Formats: sequence, structure tokens, C-alpha cells
Amino acid sequence: MDGFEYPVKSWEYNIPKEKRRKKMAVVKVIEILAESNKSWEDATKEAVAEATKTVRNVQSVYVKNFQAIVEDDKIVRYRVNAKISFIVQE
Repeated sequence: MDGFEYPVKSWEYNIPKEKRRKKMAVVKVIEILAESNKSWEDATKEAVAEATKTVRNVQSVYVKNFQAIVEDDKIVRYRVNAKISFIVQE
């Protein structure tokens, strides 16, 4: 190693220091469309909850698009297109 210590990512704090950053991680990104009657934030939480039913090691969520459904001049549903990143196990 060149003596340079890489910054620690938040998910790395659960990994012992001697095992951090020795190998590259394989990260996959999935796209989930989610909806809520409350807010875009709640729709994003729904997307993460749905992803974690089948995927482990979720690291981040990026909301690509926002959409609101309007009925009778009021927002009735909030939708997000979320990209969820997770680390693939060896």
C-alpha cells in the first residue's frame, strides 16, 4: 500500500479497520417506483422498505424523478422513481 488511508464511508464503521478497503466492492443499482398518500419522503421510504425485502446491504437511495397525482385540485398521491444501491456479497 502507498500509506494513503481512504476516507471511511458510513457503512464501513461496522467493518473492522484491518478489513476495510482491501478489495473493491461490487455495487448494483436497482430502480423502484414507489407511491405514498403522505409525501415524497414517505414514498422514498416505501421504496427502500420494498427493496430490503429481497436485497441486503443497501447503501444509498437516489430519487431520480418526482411526480404528484392531482384530483379535484389537490395532490392525492406522491410518486418517486428511486435508484437504490447495494453491495453484492462475495
